[in-house]
Amino acid sequence: MIDDHAADALGRPDLIRLAPDLFCLRFETMKVLSADAAVRHLLDTGAVAPGDAVVDSSSGIYAVALALACHRHGLRCHIVGSTTVDRPTELQLGLLGATLERMPRSTDLKLDQSRRVARIRELLAADPRLHWMRQYHDEIHYLGYRAVAERVRAALGPTPLTLVGGVGSGASTGGLACYLRETGPVRLVGVQPFGSVTFGSESVADPDILIAGIGSSIPFGNVRHRAYDVIHWTGFGAALSGVVALLREHAVFAGLSSGAAYLAARWERSAARTTVFVSPDTGHRYVEAVFARHAEAVPLDHLAPHEDRLALPWSRREWAGAPAPDGARAW
Repeated sequence: MIDDHAADALGRPDLIRLAPDLFCLRFETMKVLSADAAVRHLLDTGAVAPGDAVVDSSSGIYAVALALACHRHGLRCHIVGSTTVDRPTELQLGLLGATLERMPRSTDLKLDQSRRVARIRELLAADPRLHWMRQYHDEIHYLGYRAVAERVRAALGPTPLTLVGGVGSGASTGGLACYLRETGPVRLVGVQPFGSVTFGSESVADPDILIAGIGSSIPFGNVRHRAYDVIHWTGFGAALSGVVALLREHAVFAGLSSGAAYLAARWERSAARTTVFVSPDTGHRYVEAVFARHAEAVPLDHLAPHEDRLALPWSRREWAGAPAPDGARAW
């Protein structure tokens, strides 16, 4: 296979068998698929044209994904970035032709996200020609996952599946489950950090949180709450244990949210279903903050979730297609 752009290679996942009934859907950068399909759709429908500028908020991964899509399709890209955007991401954005506007430092995630949204609204008021991608609210970000769902079904067949992964903006696990359910039954298990409003854990603080990308401090319109059957909430320590075990046991070097998904996937395994968990990025960003602390990892067999009670280090609840909590509704 020959690719026409690096985005194709970066966004194409690998399906790795970890056990007869357990698979890792491993991406180098998962959101590349979502951003590229969204930009293609906007160009195809005439919502934007080559040379136009798009803008969005990001803590890093989506920023690079959108910059790659704009590089490929001839659009200008402006990112209102979180305080957590690191130096490698900043350099990539600049060399891809995107501009980065970083928000002032804040220890409050909700304030950081709110500031970014407020700044985008200021930019739109000053220049109505800008197109706001709205990765958290526009369902065009689901489109890129159809091809992934088709690949998973081609490899695994119409067998009943359990799909496990971070919820985040709602497009990844939500999109995969949506398209997979067209060809067979899927039990959808979402993974969240404590402190996220999306499934109502904002009252439980995790002082070591580093997995904010799979949760949110503000409501997201793209999350289809009724699509989820089970929710797991994992703290930093539990996710660290998961990602260290994933590398030690299966040689998969992945990000912290992958560790949380692996932990949940092991718990949800059932003889009646094949389990697939999503690993959205590599572990390079977490070398010092996570992997250098591998001695703190707890054997996964020593961990079990609190059932129907939100408490560190790990909780689980049968969501059973319930609607969004009041605090998670994007009015």
